[in-house]
Amino acid sequence: MVLTGTTFWELKDGSKHPTGFWAEEFVVPDRIFREAGLEVTIATPGGLTPVADEFSLAPETNYGDNGKVEEFRVYLADSGENLAAAVALEEADPSEYDIIFAPGGHGPMQDLSINSDIKRIFEATLDDPAKVVASLCHGPASFSTATRDGQWLFKGRRLTAFLDEEEAQVGFADKAPRLLESRLREYGAIFETGPAWGSYVVVDGNLVTGQNPASAGEAVKAVLEPAART
Repeated sequence: MVLTGTTFWELKDGSKHPTGFWAEEFVVPDRIFREAGLEVTIATPGGLTPVADEFSLAPETNYGDNGKVEEFRVYLADSGENLAAAVALEEADPSEYDIIFAPGGHGPMQDLSINSDIKRIFEATLDDPAKVVASLCHGPASFSTATRDGQWLFKGRRLTAFLDEEEAQVGFADKAPRLLESRLREYGAIFETGPAWGSYVVVDGNLVTGQNPASAGEAVKAVLEPAART
């Protein structure tokens, strides 16, 4: 599981917006993977300890569900040792993993979008149909550097990510250096969209992407069930 290691996102005006990974996009997949008996390795650029975006733990970003927020906080507290033991992305050997899963939050827009090591990992994993690359929300920002011989590895692949419409609704469309949906379309993705804020997952062979935090559970189900990827 590749998480952002940053605690800020530099906006168009140079200001630094506090961020990290989005709690739901880590908690839901991590819990489901572990309950299914998978061994989960957390990796970040430089092996930094990843932190959750506090905004992702606010009731207003969780449909006013205080119980859900408390559930996320408890899980994050229980996962403290796992998060602190994050391996350096630079040292990760893709041959050791069956699934590469990149959650979002605005953090990946800052660090994973320019990371060259994730390129190496995606290249090795996408080439193997027995393995899966999956990502949620802003996580596909990590796809940005993935090229081979000048060709973007995800060109012509069906995928989704956080919509420009959704970015506008959270107030960052005019502040972001670049919008993720627009960037992925420009790179050559066949970008598919569902209703804003609803669960929407796109499966294209061994590539699974979810549009937003609400898509976390459905995306993990697609990763774990081979029949869903045919």
